[in-house]
Amino acid sequence: MSNCYLMGSSAGGNIAYQAGLRCAATVDEFDFDELKIKGLILHQPFFGGSQRTNLELRLENDRALPLKANDLMWEFALPEGVGRDHKFCNPMVMDEGDDECFNEIKRLRWKILLTGCYGDPLIDRRAEFVMMLRSKGVDVVEYFGEGFHGMELLEPSKDGPLFEQIGYFINQC
Repeated sequence: MSNCYLMGSSAGGNIAYQAGLRCAATVDEFDFDELKIKGLILHQPFFGGSQRTNLELRLENDRALPLKANDLMWEFALPEGVGRDHKFCNPMVMDEGDDECFNEIKRLRWKILLTGCYGDPLIDRRAEFVMMLRSKGVDVVEYFGEGFHGMELLEPSKDGPLFEQIGYFINQC
């Protein structure tokens, strides 16, 4: 039995989410008898959008993710000529087929774990994303704790609660 999850942290969380949508949309086109994806683990996904959230404005000079650095990263990462309301940046922006992808995610009984930290300027976007997923009937578990964006990289001694939550999530699936 497969125990495979797509996981990404920060910008990798966005990539894992987009890859998950594509996998869900095409799962019946391929024979994955040996590999069954069971869900997504999105750790501090680097979501954005053109409209600033209150926390983004309040934490404009955040030590780990200042707003100017955030803007610059999106300028380099997005396809030329698109703004921050492109689906790669803003998961609240959806294509026509995305509702069908959510139906496939439900049919496949995938679960999604979304993690974040209250000291991260992007936490508001994650909370909004969780509410959107739930409104679509997707089984999502949120784990928000203390800390800041990328803290496990800057302070590896703080990674214990994250690893415990991921282990708990996988064992519950």
